[in-house]
Amino acid sequence: MEGIIFNIQKFSIHDGPGIRTTVFFKGCPLRCEWCANPESQAVNPQVLYNNEKCLHCETCVHTCPKGAIKMEDGLIRIDHKTCDHCMECVKACPGKALTQEGEIKTVEEVVDICMQDIDFYEESNGGVTLSGGEAMVQYDFMMALVHALKEKGIHLAIETTGIVDHEKFKKAAPLFDLLLFDVKQADPMKHKKGTHVTNEVIQKNFKWAIEQGLNVLPRIPVIPGFNETLEDAKELATCIKEAGAKDVQLLPFHQFGENKYKLLGKDYKLHEVEALHPEDLVDYQNEFIKCGLNCFF
Repeated sequence: MEGIIFNIQKFSIHDGPGIRTTVFFKGCPLRCEWCANPESQAVNPQVLYNNEKCLHCETCVHTCPKGAIKMEDGLIRIDHKTCDHCMECVKACPGKALTQEGEIKTVEEVVDICMQDIDFYEESNGGVTLSGGEAMVQYDFMMALVHALKEKGIHLAIETTGIVDHEKFKKAAPLFDLLLFDVKQADPMKHKKGTHVTNEVIQKNFKWAIEQGLNVLPRIPVIPGFNETLEDAKELATCIKEAGAKDVQLLPFHQFGENKYKLLGKDYKLHEVEALHPEDLVDYQNEFIKCGLNCFF
């Protein structure tokens, strides 16, 4: 069983309890305009281009067997629809301006990497967190990995958008010790405007998980122009309270992923938007507290 992983981050402390290893899966059904990991959206491996390292030698242009690379206005342009991910251009690039994002790994390879830090998990009550992208996009690979890690007695968490077929979600969700569940908008149309999908399936899976008594922590990325108003906060608080959750975590908007859009040759619509900090969201937080929720950053 093989899957496509774009990062395995050790010693994570923000993706669940204790010291953890976070495994980042490629592939996501959402297209959030603020996405901090735009390289995670496509399932396939991708080629990233760093113009600052480029020697403009056009070696990649001549190397690509599909003719997917061209030099235009002094910049390398990659046609990702034509590219078949052979990575010959990455191997040939003398300036290391081209890099590969995402690589094929077996379940055994991922488990071996995770098990290297078993001592840290045991000492800190940590474990492994699956993230992305959306790990459930690669459903069969994810399930095989989950079962392999469960056999090792590892605490498992998942950062999930919740947008997966409900029957599949019902099989997968109970296997996790913690579901870090993104809740972005209460209004379906506003949700679609910012993420390109509506939230009916997300809300259905979210409510089901809580009804089953699973350990679910809703987390809200607070994004200017999308869900940062007090009215948004009130609607989200009501939605989360009615679903039966007791806690909620706020994730203030940041700009950590901005440079990745440039490397992917993508436009980033929020590049002039200022980052948010907890002190900016005191009134926002209070809307959840007034609703009887334990709201924290």
